[in-house]
Amino acid sequence: MSLDSSIDLLYALYVSVAFGTEWSVKYKQTEICALKGSTVFINDSYTYPAGLEVKEEFWVKEPFDREQDTPVYCRPTKDSGRVQCYVDKQQHFSLKLINVTKEDEHDYRFRIKTNVAKQKWLGDLVKITVTELLVKTLLEVIEREAAVLTCTTSCSLTDSPTFIWYKNGRCLSSSTNPLHLRPVSSEDAGSYMCAVRGYEHLPSPAQTLTVRYPPKNVSVSISLSGEIVEGSSVTLICNSDANPSVQNFNWFKEGRTSPVGSGQNYRVLQSGFYYCAAQNHHGAQNSSTVSVLIKG
Repeated sequence: MSLDSSIDLLYALYVSVAFGTEWSVKYKQTEICALKGSTVFINDSYTYPAGLEVKEEFWVKEPFDREQDTPVYCRPTKDSGRVQCYVDKQQHFSLKLINVTKEDEHDYRFRIKTNVAKQKWLGDLVKITVTELLVKTLLEVIEREAAVLTCTTSCSLTDSPTFIWYKNGRCLSSSTNPLHLRPVSSEDAGSYMCAVRGYEHLPSPAQTLTVRYPPKNVSVSISLSGEIVEGSSVTLICNSDANPSVQNFNWFKEGRTSPVGSGQNYRVLQSGFYYCAAQNHHGAQNSSTVSVLIKG
């Protein structure tokens, strides 16, 4: 205990004996974790020894000069600025900070001065910490595996929050934190944000979830050049949805086990039934068979 605190305690004990009442304060919270941009409201009450007259009430923040009572952070006022404090006749006192920022992270105290110079009271510390929301997750996952997205803060928000999740700017039905995606599909890829209900205007920065998956929806389209007659140009084009993009396209003709061509486009010179196989690092898929008839 510091010398100043010991002196204050001795005076408090003296007044308690002399007047029969002690200094006391009822704090609802002494540690507050607030979301950046939100409003912090400290609302408490106090008692003081009978026979004294309260002359001044104000808020200070550390570091604070106990001898000079400086600097004063907030005096009770009717002003409607960003920092407001109030005291009523029932000895309730409050401090309100609007649109808090990291610069508001301090230890705050409530100060009371009476008509007896040595009789003044300095409240316990009320610590305010300001945090932001962040979405933490693996940046890339493979389809059919699990993804976990967590809305994190640097401290535990004082009021038990209900979290809201957004994907590509649209609100999701889930309000759980963490958000579990199991199993992951390609449709889960996108930009995710989280927010606290009541503070939807203060969402986290967006975090992009990338889903890797093998080729799917593989199909063949035909590019023609005039009538299909012998010697005309018939080009087959293999299309596929994949992430990462398809690395290899191979063409097959029914009845043959080895490829007849490679590449996304394949020029057909003979009639037959053809299909393509698309492949990336995560797997492969074949298209349906298409029939090509070249007239002789």
